[in-house]
Amino acid sequence: MILIADCGSTKIDWCVLDKDRVVARVATCGMNAMLLTEDEMASNIARELMPSISAYPIDEVYYYGAGCLGDVCDNVRRAIARNIDAKVIEVASDLLAAARALCADQPGIACIMGTGSNSCYYDGKEIVDNVSPLGYILGDEGSGAVLGKLLVGDVLKKQLPEPLCEKFLTQFGLDRLTIIKRVYKEPAANRFLASLSPFLIQNIEEPSIHRLVLNAFKAFFVRNVSNYPMYKTLPVNFVGSIAIYYRNVLEEAAAAFDIKIGTVLKSPMDGLIKYHSK
Repeated sequence: MILIADCGSTKIDWCVLDKDRVVARVATCGMNAMLLTEDEMASNIARELMPSISAYPIDEVYYYGAGCLGDVCDNVRRAIARNIDAKVIEVASDLLAAARALCADQPGIACIMGTGSNSCYYDGKEIVDNVSPLGYILGDEGSGAVLGKLLVGDVLKKQLPEPLCEKFLTQFGLDRLTIIKRVYKEPAANRFLASLSPFLIQNIEEPSIHRLVLNAFKAFFVRNVSNYPMYKTLPVNFVGSIAIYYRNVLEEAAAAFDIKIGTVLKSPMDGLIKYHSK
């Protein structure tokens, strides 16, 4: 049997496969492998996952998580091995999860567009090129965090119509000082900013809002996708909530550069199930 994990900072989706049949789905608390020790991760797996899957003979484990690079992968791999006696334990990044879920064994450009954003050129087997996302301060174009950042900036600098600015502040119970405190003084500013982005889709028919989102997506294509030599001939695929909810505007931005949008998924798990079922 195969165990697949799609890990984020707040939640991990686990799936047990018996050949091509899903026999169990489990959700546990997320793990940031950059912040936790091997002992802490092993303890979390033992406490939250093992009671639900201990009856299944797991032969292979494929664990995908944000920040899973280098020595971090080794820590995760050992934490899993302390709980599961599997012949194969592979730990890889969430970007490889996106590439496998979106492209399977075909070459393509795979992108993540959720709270953050990322992209890569995938040759059907591995990631061969990646434009660094740089995070929401220096990059992450088109992400929920950056959309929220652009929205807040336009509201506070009165770049949107006054009724729209008032509507935003009232809907979220915010004022200038509260926003500045949440962004500059408190942790997880990226999540706070991303939590504001639904206002954009709720008001996407407003010309100023549509323009903000469209320009953010155009920036994603210019600063990321256009760096891959085959970006006009290969499909550009997306996984993430922003890509799902704003798909029409995303396709409009792509069309401006003669880019073809391929598969769009909310999360990678269904694609990973198909990939590993083979």
